[in-house]
Amino acid sequence: MGGVPQTSLTSPLVGREDELARLTGVLERARAGEARAVLVAGDAGVGKTRTLDEVAGRAAAAGTTVLTGHCVDLGDVGLPYLPFTEILGLLAADERFASVLAGHPVADRLLGGGPDDGTDAAPSRLRLFEGVAALLTDLADVAPLLLVLEDLHWADQSSRDLLRFLLGRGVLQRPAGGAPGHRLALFASYRADDLHRRHPLRPLLAELVRLPGVERLELRPLPDADVARLVRSLRRRRLPDTTVRRIVERAEGNAFYAEELVAATDAPAGGVPSGLADVLLIRFEQLSETAQQVLRTAAVAGRRVGHGLLRDAVGLPEEELEAALREAVERQLLVSGDGDTYSFRHALAREAVYADLLPGERARLHGAFARLLAGPERRSDHAAERAHHYRESHDLPEALAASLEAADHAQRIGAPAEELRHVEAALDLWTAVDAAARPTGPDAVTLTLRASAAAVHAGELHRAVSLTRSALAGLGQDADLELAARVRYTLAGNLLSVDNLESAYAYSSEALGLIPAEPPSSTWVWAAATHVTAARQVGENETALGVARRALRAAEELEVTDARADLLISLTSLEGHSRATPEGRQRLLEARELARQAGNAPVELRALFNLAIGCFESGDLEECLPWASEGLDRARRSGLLSSPYPREMRYLRLLVQYTLGHWDEVLRESAEDSGERSAVDGHALGPGLYVALARGDAGVSDRARALLKGPFDWMARMVAGVVLTDAAALRGDAEDAVRWMRSSVEALTEAGTRPTVTLRLATLALSAVADTVTELRRAGDDAGVARWSD
Repeated sequence: MGGVPQTSLTSPLVGREDELARLTGVLERARAGEARAVLVAGDAGVGKTRTLDEVAGRAAAAGTTVLTGHCVDLGDVGLPYLPFTEILGLLAADERFASVLAGHPVADRLLGGGPDDGTDAAPSRLRLFEGVAALLTDLADVAPLLLVLEDLHWADQSSRDLLRFLLGRGVLQRPAGGAPGHRLALFASYRADDLHRRHPLRPLLAELVRLPGVERLELRPLPDADVARLVRSLRRRRLPDTTVRRIVERAEGNAFYAEELVAATDAPAGGVPSGLADVLLIRFEQLSETAQQVLRTAAVAGRRVGHGLLRDAVGLPEEELEAALREAVERQLLVSGDGDTYSFRHALAREAVYADLLPGERARLHGAFARLLAGPERRSDHAAERAHHYRESHDLPEALAASLEAADHAQRIGAPAEELRHVEAALDLWTAVDAAARPTGPDAVTLTLRASAAAVHAGELHRAVSLTRSALAGLGQDADLELAARVRYTLAGNLLSVDNLESAYAYSSEALGLIPAEPPSSTWVWAAATHVTAARQVGENETALGVARRALRAAEELEVTDARADLLISLTSLEGHSRATPEGRQRLLEARELARQAGNAPVELRALFNLAIGCFESGDLEECLPWASEGLDRARRSGLLSSPYPREMRYLRLLVQYTLGHWDEVLRESAEDSGERSAVDGHALGPGLYVALARGDAGVSDRARALLKGPFDWMARMVAGVVLTDAAALRGDAEDAVRWMRSSVEALTEAGTRPTVTLRLATLALSAVADTVTELRRAGDDAGVARWSD
């Protein structure tokens, strides 16, 4: 890189005294062993990065290790864990941290140093999250640590999930036994003006700000007096007062806008354009042609680009490139950073330069970056970037291949949400790519089934249903019968998970009818196992029993061990051996062992759930807890915490704790659960709402009503019904209690069978009615008593 200087932002920090004092106070508490986090919000250009740079500089001067990670905007796809891999890359390049990193293999895994042959099952996200937390706390034991995460509004879902874990269960928790806390602070910035109503960061922020160690700091626009001070400080020669006033007026408190408007005063033509993009481009257009060419190329790469990659993409001799880079750095359009990288001083500057490119120029440069990233040093963790560049350069076959590679990488590192997005991106490209140019192996139907499986693992159950319906629609008239059956029984299973029982039964019936029972096949056995479950759910127990017995014999003959386990679980209740009896438990234990031998985690989880609920139904609450805990632990190890049975076991364990009177434990576990799950539903919220209601929380009814929004969810409807019926009874509103009881029972009744929770709902409503009738009798209101008696 020659003489290109390492630069830092030189614009002065004006104002922000209160914000700096608050952040500095957090750092002081962190250095004393009280780990804290601050979410720094503000509009684009308001000064978030400059304020954090100032605090980071002060922290580093005081002996704190400062590590910064950035999120980037790649549209609908993301680079899993990007800000954290950037932080780990900084650590790996610094010999001071070699001994700490050596004790934490999670660093190699996230940096792509682990196995990459695709033979391992998807790793446990919990182990990865715990590994990152352990690494950070060990670093904080060596020296106080400040993590800075920039542009959180662009974070991929896996980064958001990891941040949720770190703040909810990881680095902010005090060690047990009264040991000193971690000397760690985390500051994360995000653009408040980018958070539209459905932005995925919004629910995470709502969760995080409720944590005791997390606070929010909003950077508001600067007062006019501070903007004027900033404007005058940016020029050694005095600017005319009229110019300062005009800049202050147009900047509207935004420090970056003010800086750009001041820089634009050097334009020979004079005057200030009204649009910010024009302001940004005025400074760009003052560069030499070569420097403009370099910046256009860098804008296509993204917010940050390595020197070598930029050199190869722009195609200039090294001396010309260095001169152009020096010019861009000195004009403060680019900033040179660690690891021979350059970044735009502000994302808005990159966006303005990128938007100014001609369409053909943009496509050509994207193609250049795609080819370079696919070169001899090609890495699987760059597949998402390659897919982005190939797509923008209109090279759709290569974009399809890179999207699938990115999906494989996301699956290997335990990022199901990113896997889903990459597979969906591949599906979007599928029909636009000639059949001869598509990757060998998958077809559109099997790819759609893969997307539905990723959606289930990510907890997006309704999305899984939609995707499986799409796979069904994609089957041709001459489709392979086994694939057609597989699609249908997969759809039936997904419909069961969203409580669409009648449709699930219809599709499982179709699946079973597509394949002959003789000679038996593993596909028929699994179609039968799914049909048994669906038939039981709609009350067709005789049908379920006959199919289950025949399928069990076939599973034993074919040695399909996991299907045999699944059928044994169904037969436990179908043959009269209740899961609450010793005989039923023995059969469930056999099923659990068979599923474990086969390595089928979902079936093993089903067996563990039935063992736990059997203990609950028999009244043995203390014995229920170990089974539920074992199930949840198994789900964590296999990355299936968002799948249906672990959700049921989470609710069951909390319900038992609630019933036993361990209310503080219920609230503690509910808070911990929120650290590793992105979805919030009746399973997660139910027992906590019961505790809140019992403790007189005035807002509990509003939180219960929120569960009724969105697609129908049986558990959410049940929890809301219990809470709202009980709340009405507690405030003496018998009419409202009866209304909620009746509407809940009606909504929860399936195939003409009322749910077992009917008794609880009716008891709550009748208690309100009894209290009301008692009061009416005391008041001598015979007509009122008669109305309730009727």
